[in-house]
Amino acid sequence: MLSGQILKYLEGIREKLPALPSDIELLDPFQNNEVHQLVEQFYTKFYNDENPRIPILGINPGRFGAGLTGIPFTDSRRLESHCKIKTSISSHETSSEFIYHMIECYGGVKKFYGDFFISSVSPVGFTKNGKNYNYYDDPAFANHIKDYIIHQMKNLIRLPVTTHTLICLGEGKNYDFLSKLNNEKKWFSRILPLPHPRFIMQYKRKQLEEFTMRYMETLQKSLEL
Repeated sequence: MLSGQILKYLEGIREKLPALPSDIELLDPFQNNEVHQLVEQFYTKFYNDENPRIPILGINPGRFGAGLTGIPFTDSRRLESHCKIKTSISSHETSSEFIYHMIECYGGVKKFYGDFFISSVSPVGFTKNGKNYNYYDDPAFANHIKDYIIHQMKNLIRLPVTTHTLICLGEGKNYDFLSKLNNEKKWFSRILPLPHPRFIMQYKRKQLEEFTMRYMETLQKSLEL
């Protein structure tokens, strides 16, 4: 089953990760036993089949979403309200708010997760001075973990995910970095970029439905072979 393969993939997300600079800390929610249980429940619930999914890649886990729950773009509120999985963790992430609004417009969690698998270019997250730190914030740091990202991408595409299309969340630096790597490695036939959910919620909230429709159009396009 895909669920078992995903859980095995998640067990290895620290493989090949180099030592981090002293001012950057690793977000590792998997040290928490409850997170292990939540992640197992989530993937068993939505990926307990053998159907391939279209991959969607964000930047790296944030401290209020996957950095706490272990599930990409899923805070504790959405985990309980939409996925119907209870947790003692308490978190709210604005990106999760948009993603689950979009998922509802798509047809709900069962339909969405039946078609797509979300991860990140860097499947582990980072903080600096107590704030989220994106892998590309410093080109030297991005280069420092480049081999790690390549290794993890190889692990990702061993899952039953399609390689004809990848959806990238983030039209700027995330898309640029990923596109350059993909040009070298030829992992995916095409990459479809979308605005990052945090950008939408922070700067374009008044245009929420417009961006939601753009997501719907891109998701539909990704399903067309």
